[in-house]
Amino acid sequence: MPYKWLNAVQTSLYPPICLLCKAPGTDDLDICTDCMEDLPRITQACRRCAIPLESSRVELCGACQHEPPPVDNALAAYLYTFPVDRLITELKFRGKLPYARLLGRLMTESLIDSITELPEYIIPVPLHPWRIATRGFNQSLELARDISRYLQVPIDIDSVRRTRHTPPQTGLPEQERQKNVRRAFDIRPTLSLDHVVIVDDVLTTGNTVREMARMLKRSGVKRVDVWVLARTAAS
Repeated sequence: MPYKWLNAVQTSLYPPICLLCKAPGTDDLDICTDCMEDLPRITQACRRCAIPLESSRVELCGACQHEPPPVDNALAAYLYTFPVDRLITELKFRGKLPYARLLGRLMTESLIDSITELPEYIIPVPLHPWRIATRGFNQSLELARDISRYLQVPIDIDSVRRTRHTPPQTGLPEQERQKNVRRAFDIRPTLSLDHVVIVDDVLTTGNTVREMARMLKRSGVKRVDVWVLARTAAS
């Protein structure tokens, strides 16, 4: 009750304003109805890597049919195009934490109907301590908070740690991306879990989440899914 009361007071004093067009927000979110309707939602996608597909009759893309990834199921809310890419950039590289609340809620509401089974834990893709120190926060953890609250699934930030500082994946060739994340994570030796979900902001080639999924399964996790806010149209 105190939380709801404080939230109502805050909304009354500071009504939500759309971060994209500055119109009044809707549903207590900093986005208006028109801008929300224009967001590039993904409607058909590969079940294992979330890359957009043209036909609903196809479950797996050619790459996942040829070489199935260690990820069991992948969901992506939006295409990584305007204006989602702009909102993510404002959060990650300009430190605008209020954007995390909006993006976390949009991600949750977009994916909720596609979630068929709840995991035991949500694991945000970890950042190296140096990057957290320079950025001030982990955007994947910020997104995971809203999903965790809505689904009542705990967040696990202890089982997977980033032990090697790597350059950003953006701009690296495919082979370099694979090498970049190899042995970048340290996983708790034994995880007797049936099902966990990795949460990240953007899925491009998928090398980071595949490396995490591979190591989680090696540690004993039976099923590893991936939920992301945005997916590029091509790997």
